[in-house]
Amino acid sequence: MELETFKKKLLPLRKKMINVAYQFMQDKEDAEDIVQETFLKLWTIRNDLEQYNSLEALTIQMVKNKSIDRLRARRTERIGETESLLESKELTPEKILEEHDAVGQIRRIVDGLPELQQLIIRMKDIEGYEIAEIAEITGTQIEAVRVNLSRARKRVRDLFMKLNNGRYEN
Repeated sequence: MELETFKKKLLPLRKKMINVAYQFMQDKEDAEDIVQETFLKLWTIRNDLEQYNSLEALTIQMVKNKSIDRLRARRTERIGETESLLESKELTPEKILEEHDAVGQIRRIVDGLPELQQLIIRMKDIEGYEIAEIAEITGTQIEAVRVNLSRARKRVRDLFMKLNNGRYEN
């Protein structure tokens, strides 16, 4: 599915998606994040969307699922999970060397980020999308993309510095 078709078919559903997410989250920013995550997911599966009878039903179900996932995630400590993954007791000599590899550490930290932050940081820093393009794909404001990108980068930087006891500070 091309970008124009994607926008024509899915962007009109945005308001309904926000309303559904808000019913679950009771927070406007969380609802916006969930809708943005849903648009990112829809964009990644855009070539398979033709097989669905109702894009509206699909998007609403995705918003519901993401809202429930977000509520469940609040019960767990994301940073604690990331640190425990990085400090696994089942380390082989190869894994120990890999743990000291900064790129490997950053990759694992990014893998532990919330889904929205993972997608945005990958789209921007790995795939090379511009912020405006990410906003257009997700149907959200440029500022929302910037905020989520900033949050993701800050979390990666903070965890990386913590894991390396500040070794890489300038």
